[in-house]
Amino acid sequence: MIQELQLRVLPQVAAQSDLLRSFIVNEKGIAASALKGVRVLKRSIDARQRTIFVNLKVRLYINEMPADEGYVTTHYPYVGDKPQAIVVGAGPGGFFAALRLIELGFRPVVLERGKDVHSRKKDLAMIARTQQVDGESNYCFGEGGAGAYSDGKLYTRSKKRGNTDKILNVFCQHGASTAILADAHPHIGTDRLPQVIEAMRGTIVRCGGEVHFQTRMDRLLLEGDKVTGCMAGNQRFAGPVILATGHSARDVYEYLSKEKIEIEAKGIAVGVRLEHPSKLIDQIQYHRKEGRGPWLPAAEYSFVTQVDGRGVYSFCMCPGGFVIPAATGAEQVVVNGMSPASRGTQWSNSGMVVELRAEDVEGDDALRVMRYQQQLERSCWQQANMKQTAPAQRMADFVSGRLSYDLPRSSYAPGLVSSPLHFWLPKAISHRLQKGFEEFGRHAHGFLTNDAVLIGVETRTSSPVRIVRDVTTLQHVRIKGLFPCGEGAGYAGGIVSAGVDGERCAEMCAAYISGI
Repeated sequence: MIQELQLRVLPQVAAQSDLLRSFIVNEKGIAASALKGVRVLKRSIDARQRTIFVNLKVRLYINEMPADEGYVTTHYPYVGDKPQAIVVGAGPGGFFAALRLIELGFRPVVLERGKDVHSRKKDLAMIARTQQVDGESNYCFGEGGAGAYSDGKLYTRSKKRGNTDKILNVFCQHGASTAILADAHPHIGTDRLPQVIEAMRGTIVRCGGEVHFQTRMDRLLLEGDKVTGCMAGNQRFAGPVILATGHSARDVYEYLSKEKIEIEAKGIAVGVRLEHPSKLIDQIQYHRKEGRGPWLPAAEYSFVTQVDGRGVYSFCMCPGGFVIPAATGAEQVVVNGMSPASRGTQWSNSGMVVELRAEDVEGDDALRVMRYQQQLERSCWQQANMKQTAPAQRMADFVSGRLSYDLPRSSYAPGLVSSPLHFWLPKAISHRLQKGFEEFGRHAHGFLTNDAVLIGVETRTSSPVRIVRDVTTLQHVRIKGLFPCGEGAGYAGGIVSAGVDGERCAEMCAAYISGI
């Protein structure tokens, strides 16, 4: 017999399977010998009161053993002799598009400008050592995309766009912990996600697909208003194209603009990375001096307000994590955040950003928001002495308009340099951040502090361009056989939503090949 129950337990009970089992036996009057298994289906923390509880939805197996591994398996057939489609980009949008094509009986050929997920890791380590960025292998370009080494958070609000549970189950099928199916804010971790990505690639290749690294798409092959393939250097790849390049492929946007393939400017959010000691965030969020203690995870936070008609909010919060250099080329300084699976570092960070709408940037050029990004990142590089060191300022000093004469220890490996961010950031950004921080400090006592540091700049929150597509077929509004996909096309924001969009584009591409 199988039963499902809603439980409210103390953190130490939720964290230890033997205590949870004993709690269920005692509270529900079930014989210990009859309880053959307990599976946690949903888990969330309620820290609103002084006593913290964990809310659980559990499935009990009474007098029968669990019959599966805890996730739904997808069957991937061999498609080596089937019609093919080209997938440009091996991030979540591209890989989930490729897997869905296989599921539907079509052969994906994936082109990735960067390196495989393990070779890429060496280039990331070199950024701090040499202060140089490899323009084709960095935190944004390479197998797994921007999410592979910048956290692996799987939380999304975009559930109405498609089957988000399917995305999580596919991750589990390729080696992710089934905890991501239960947690309210699921997270794989940058130390574990690369192995999952590699397993996904293994499925694509084993089923007859192809994955090509260091193969940058240079141009589309067009016959009138129809895509017949693409070129990567001297290599020609034939088939309809799912374009899933990620939000930082600026050369792709330049190419589309030059070829007059319809794109439009899209709003983004820009600001800074805010880094606190993780113990302080634990104390604030869990409302107790000891912080999280031995049984609770590193605390998360989420803040949002309006200042002068624009949103100011936390973004991509990384408890127990690191701040990382996310530039994709020369003369840029860009920062992002990540967390290992344990979320066990002494720092917690978050993007703190201000809404920037397309109409806030002068002009009518479709690339004007991207140009704004570029200008801000170059200003940051100049402030950082033309290295990958990042300009930084203590939080309270920023709000008060004071230079920080020293800086706290930071997780940012290339190093920090003291800089008056309040002075050189655009006033529309700095003023709103100052007012936002004051409000957040009123809501969370101790949050606005000089123990926290602002690190500039956070600009890669989403794509500054939308590649315009038909809402029904998901093809480009004019070019047939071209399927703009995921974050880079302006239709997703994060790993899960990009995966969902990849699956949807694959379905439409399959229908296109079949002539439906």
